Amino acid sequence: MIWLTLRQFRTQAVTGFAAIAVLAAILAATGPGLSGAYASGRSACSATGDCSTFTGQFFDDHQAVFLALIAVVLILPALVGLFWGAPLIGRELENGTHRLVWNQTITRTRWLTVKLALIGLATTAAAGLGSLAVTWWSKPIDNSAADELPRLSPLVFGARDVVPVGYAAFAFALGVVVGMLVRRTVPAMAATLAIFTAVQIAVPLLVRPHLLPPTRVTTAITGANLKSLMADGADGPIQLRLKAPEPGAWILSQHTIDASGRPADDIKVSLTSGPCAPTQGTPTKQACMAEINRLGYRQQMTYQPPDRFWPLQWSEAGLYALLALALTALGLHRIRRLP
Repeated sequence: MIWLTLRQFRTQAVTGFAAIAVLAAILAATGPGLSGAYASGRSACSATGDCSTFTGQFFDDHQAVFLALIAVVLILPALVGLFWGAPLIGRELENGTHRLVWNQTITRTRWLTVKLALIGLATTAAAGLGSLAVTWWSKPIDNSAADELPRLSPLVFGARDVVPVGYAAFAFALGVVVGMLVRRTVPAMAATLAIFTAVQIAVPLLVRPHLLPPTRVTTAITGANLKSLMADGADGPIQLRLKAPEPGAWILSQHTIDASGRPADDIKVSLTSGPCAPTQGTPTKQACMAEINRLGYRQQMTYQPPDRFWPLQWSEAGLYALLALALTALGLHRIRRLP
């Protein structure tokens, strides 16, 4: 069974691991230069005491490659489910070759167990190697993007460290079970992609924020922590957003409250007269923030602190591992009842 499984899987394995090897080689060749440029730039700007300009420019210069690598790691588990998982049983059922295989001395349960074990191991190895290489290469950019795209943000979090391994294991098991139920390769691939995409959208929105209890704070509105301020017309209400209370935190929600503690959809401050009116064409930010605070406005924020990164990584990876195990058990149960 081991020989047969490796022989059937060799084309997909060679193609997949060759692509990962090429990616790893490119990252290994360019990574030290990227890290050196970031270290030298940080050293130079630290002498002046202000590195915000450097880090912003460094992120802008490498943003395209940074986002492309995130996309690669996020797509890899889906490809595993499509091309390694869905055809595993679906193609046998579609072509009718299962009738020959399942009438040999090897039981169908053992046949499936060996396939799941070997190809599942290859799946987790491929996802782990790809994630490891991209995480290592991206570390300087992650550091420079802590304010705009922290590691805990949904876009970056799913492409770092151990969670891609959980995604790949789930996608593979999902593809196997869907192929077993649908019995046709191409429809099974389409269904696997649809279900996996839906889960990948739902988990960051509905599950991940609640894996650990979030932190809630009420903070003053100052020029130092102000991120954006928008006004609807000259006398219109003001809406604002603050920076994360801790660098690298994942803000889940924030809203303004008034002096009595009730939610305020907007801040009613005049922009044509008083401290928030423009002075020689520009508003005086500090005076305006002082006026907003005098009126009793505060900002309530709910967020996950940056030190929750690894607990959330292990929690989510464990969740996907449990889903993969449940699908595996379903597949082993189902295959005994297939005609």
